[in-house]
Amino acid sequence: MRKLFALLSLIVSAASTFAADPAATTAEKEVVVPREVIQLFNGRDLSSFYSWLVDSHREDPQRVFSVVDQVDGAPAIRISGKYFGGLYTKQRFANYRLVAEFRWGITTWGARTNAAKDSGILLHCQGRDGNYISKTFNGPWMRSYEFQIIEGGIGDLLVLGGYEPDGTIQKYSATAKVVNDRDNEPCWDASGTPKVFQTGRVNWWGRDPDWADKLGYRGGKDVESPSGEWTRIEAVCAGDTLDYFVNGKRVNQATQLSHQSGQLIFQSEGAEIFFRRIELHPLPETK
Repeated sequence: MRKLFALLSLIVSAASTFAADPAATTAEKEVVVPREVIQLFNGRDLSSFYSWLVDSHREDPQRVFSVVDQVDGAPAIRISGKYFGGLYTKQRFANYRLVAEFRWGITTWGARTNAAKDSGILLHCQGRDGNYISKTFNGPWMRSYEFQIIEGGIGDLLVLGGYEPDGTIQKYSATAKVVNDRDNEPCWDASGTPKVFQTGRVNWWGRDPDWADKLGYRGGKDVESPSGEWTRIEAVCAGDTLDYFVNGKRVNQATQLSHQSGQLIFQSEGAEIFFRRIELHPLPETK
């Protein structure tokens, strides 16, 4: 009887630890590979996600993330951008084609009031919530690969590392074929020289070398839709490869990814943004 009581106590203790430890929740769930289209936004609510914000974490008292009844005739997710954080998917995914449609709102906030409108989608996110740039896990995001959404730079690829509980940084890595622009910044080019990135940015192929971090910026080769219109973006996550598309045009690519699965995060980063479509499509079967 004493042994049984000790065993039951151990089970209860372990369960309590699991429930209290953020590292033992979403990040430990199995990876989902889509076999049919997964609607991450169902047009009604945010049931596929949980919110995460600096300081308030899973609480969202200011309604940074919400569903609005109608934007251009259909329901949409509104991300106010007022506080840094993101909508985190509850599940982890691998081998899919993300299809999303977004448009900018009109509101900007704080230090980014007059800067280029900024957001992004983080792919293959792993580790504890808030592990990016914060040893105390009070950061806005997680280690990941970013599909950058910023005026003039939609389709840039960023490689982001993040902290482990022991204080070490786990790096991500990716290889991209690049050429350097006039300012010596790497830009994706299918005929470029392969380079390994463990941090930093790979600009999309047409990013203007005169890009400036100012509200309303638009470059000469930009392929996103004009302000106030919807832009379609796609990220094909196939094994150790990423392909980025904006309005049907490939704008970036990376291979030899160190991480090939994880959560998705839709960023809140100083600018109001709406998403009316967020889908994960299965990849074609290979023979």
